[in-house]
Amino acid sequence: MKNSLKELFSGFWSLVVGMRITLRQFFQPVVTVKYPHESLKMPARFRGHIELVRDPETGKAVCFACKLCERACPSDCITVEGAKLEGAKKRSVVAYRLDFTKCSLCGSCVEACRDGAIRYSHEFNLASTNKDDFVMDLFKRLEAERTAAEPRAAGGQSQGPQPESAAVPSRAGVLAPPIPATGGPEGTAAPKEAAVPAAAAPGGGLKL
Repeated sequence: MKNSLKELFSGFWSLVVGMRITLRQFFQPVVTVKYPHESLKMPARFRGHIELVRDPETGKAVCFACKLCERACPSDCITVEGAKLEGAKKRSVVAYRLDFTKCSLCGSCVEACRDGAIRYSHEFNLASTNKDDFVMDLFKRLEAERTAAEPRAAGGQSQGPQPESAAVPSRAGVLAPPIPATGGPEGTAAPKEAAVPAAAAPGGGLKL
């Protein structure tokens, strides 16, 4: 009997302790983020996979394929190809492949780059069941972003719609022809508003 009462009291006390913790947390501010509808802001020092840096003047990649990052990578996950393009003073990168399945985010490539041509991205949602999705050509990605940004920049510089003559609403709710801003020749009165047919009133009369 004594042991039964002791077990009953122990179970009741554990229930009280659990409910106390639950009630205390119930009135605390919500810290849960409803992902993917909401996401946290990535800190400035977050290390995602590397990406090429764009030259703000030319819009092209700063990288000129010196291969310092490729030699500094301990995992051999970076492959850089460059070529001397026509009219260019130095080599330009034409392919920058990253095998992110091998990358350990050690940062050796970013530290080895003397021109600041690569940096960490803030991409974190890279889940996939296909291994090939993690083999990226960073140069093609940069060029695709630049190509997609050009039409938007051109569209922002286009002129807006030309102002049209204001149409004058008639009494019947139908837009009448627009009235010119200036009158006719000297001695000629400006054209008046278009006449609106009167609606027929019940009983055969006319309603003005």
